[in-house]
This record gives sequence, C-alpha cells and structure tokens, in this order.
Amino acid sequence: MSKIILFNKPYNVLCQFTDKQGRATLADYINDKDVYPAGRLDRDSEGLVVLTDDGKLQHKITDPKNKMDKVYWVQVENEISDEALQQLRDGVELKDGITLPAKAQRIDQPENLWPRDPPIRERKNIPTCWIELKIREGRNRQVRRMTAAVNFPTLRLIRYRVGSWTIDTIKNGEYITL
Repeated sequence: MSKIILFNKPYNVLCQFTDKQGRATLADYINDKDVYPAGRLDRDSEGLVVLTDDGKLQHKITDPKNKMDKVYWVQVENEISDEALQQLRDGVELKDGITLPAKAQRIDQPENLWPRDPPIRERKNIPTCWIELKIREGRNRQVRRMTAAVNFPTLRLIRYRVGSWTIDTIKNGEYITL
C-alpha cells in the first residue's frame, strides 16, 4: 500500500528534508522521512506538495505524458490582458522551448487564503490580479517564467491542485496522510 501525504507548503520552505544552510525544510513540518516529494515547489512558492514512498506514483505525477494537471493560483502584477491569457493558452516561448498549452483564466482572489509572511511587495500605483493556470508540465520555475514571458510578473504563486488532490481541507503548514 502506497503512502501518500498532502502538504500545504508555506512560503520560504524548501521542498526537501535537509538543508546545510539551516533554512526551513519539509522536516520542520513532516515527521515521516520515508516519503519524497512528487514534483517540487520553489522556496518562494506555496501550496500543495504530494509526497509518497511509491516511485511509480511519483513518476505518474511528474511526467507530462501522463497528463496529470497541476492547477496554480497566481497573483500577477497589473490587470492581465486577454491577449496575455491567450498567449498562455497557446503555449509560451521560454529559453528551454515552447510550453504545452495551458488553461488560463482570471479569477477572484481565492477565498480562505492565508496571509503570506512576509506579504508580497505592494505598489500603490500598480494593481494586481489573480489568474488560475492549469498545466501538465513541471519545468523549473515554469509558471513564473510563463507569466514573465507575457509581461505580467508573478507576485505570489500557490499550487492549488495536483490531479484530483487539493489543499481545500489542509491549512497552510499542515498535512494529511491518505
């Protein structure tokens, strides 16, 4: 029987169990060391991390050929344009190639959103907005690079869903075992 842990990773936590520099890691939140993250989130990203002891499941989650969607809530600088959303839907040219088409739409700020510590940098004269981005790939810093490529830099990034798993019932910094 596979072990699966769903963790709502806080901002500024490394998606690994050890760090020689003494930064916050998964070990500060999760006692079980027999599991490994199936895909990572950057230290400055938040939200759902799936951990498992099952190598086949890890591969299924991370390999784009398996078409397991990952849904992100992304706060971007300025009000995103329809043209930029369409570019995200069509696939964006990055230094490591064109991304697969994404599903992208404007959303209201997600409900029950926890405060980020520290808060994002707010500028009085520049509005922000939220988008939902659904992708199958998991390239390094992909969502941030995609929004930057269409001229709407990411300010806050939260992975909401992986496959059918979500953070709906998991408080930030907490986890559940399935």
